[in-house]
Amino acid sequence: MSKVALVTDSTACIPKDLMQKYQISVAPQVLVWGEETFLDGVDIQPDEYYIRLRNSKIMPTTSQASPQSFNDIYSHLLEEGYEVLTILLSAQLSGTLISAQQALENFPGAPVEIIDSYTVAMAMGFQVLAAARAAEQGANLAECKAIAEQARQKTGVIFAVDTLEFLHRGGRIGGGARLLGTALNLKPIFEISGGQVEPVEKVRTRKKSISRLLELIDERIDGKQPIRLATLHANSPQEACQIMELVNSRFEAVESLFTVVSPVVGTHAGPGTVGVAYMAGM
Repeated sequence: MSKVALVTDSTACIPKDLMQKYQISVAPQVLVWGEETFLDGVDIQPDEYYIRLRNSKIMPTTSQASPQSFNDIYSHLLEEGYEVLTILLSAQLSGTLISAQQALENFPGAPVEIIDSYTVAMAMGFQVLAAARAAEQGANLAECKAIAEQARQKTGVIFAVDTLEFLHRGGRIGGGARLLGTALNLKPIFEISGGQVEPVEKVRTRKKSISRLLELIDERIDGKQPIRLATLHANSPQEACQIMELVNSRFEAVESLFTVVSPVVGTHAGPGTVGVAYMAGM
């Protein structure tokens, strides 16, 4: 019987206990800070990242996971006799998928599939977990891929940022939107739609943005069952805990996870970002 291994990148932000349980391999994204380079979630963790960010005069930038990272992962898994399903963050947000494809050229004919999640964070994480759980039950590579593609249609992530500065620096929004939002003290809500960061609404206060975020999750789920939810945050654990309590009281989720976004995701979203990822109907 074939064995299927799951591979993703560090922006999936899957809790470590689940990564270990399902033996999910992770290609780390890259954080560039002045003359220093860090592997996301390997050389630098969220807590130390935000401490350093608060005191640094130099702002970090990011780079996609390298082809070598995927080459090393594929080489190991194929030697162990695995078929490999790779699920990566949206190709419209990063060139990571290209890195994986370049690495795969070193293994012609190998049983490796690469798919675009069209999203990020635990919206991607739920797709990975759905396929990993199927693999654990004996599903083959084609079946795991089909399940991941089905999950892709049932996942999403909505998040509220505290400032537009970081999305602007990362090229996700224009300067005009950043200046307008800052001048009016707006707290925008975004979602990943069609693989891109898309604005949903702008509200005047942080409290209202969190309340509206939950309403939007309710709209997106639209009564579908079962529900899997994950709160996410960038250096805002207390608010994320509050959101977790609210979603648990509002929805009957079969899985409810508390997650911290990786330094690379935090570089683009910015400190204070909170959100909810979901998978509904699967």
